[in-house]
Amino acid sequence: QVQLVESGGGLVQPGGSLRLSCAASGSIFSRAVMGWYRQAPGKQRELVASITSGGITSYVDSVKGRFTISRDTAKNTVYLQMNSLKPEDTAVYYCSARDFVTYWGRGTQVTVSS
Repeated sequence: QVQLVESGGGLVQPGGSLRLSCAASGSIFSRAVMGWYRQAPGKQRELVASITSGGITSYVDSVKGRFTISRDTAKNTVYLQMNSLKPEDTAVYYCSARDFVTYWGRGTQVTVSS
């Protein structure tokens, strides 16, 4: 019954910006730790950023200072603002919601290329 729907991916040039959105069902959003993962072909899935219900955030070192995760409780939506994008950020980005189990969205492609 839990659904996570990502949007906002696309093609951008190095140095550009994108904002990803994840619309979540209310029941899971209210209690879950929300996160963004990414996976590039031939690479392991990587946790990029997470945010707790209390607003505590965490980031992988490679995106610190460039990416910002945030939550809009009224809209049941989590965002990932991505600035100063690099080619190595290219991946499919997945929204996740962790409660007793972890739920996943279908993913949105982010491509950073000139």
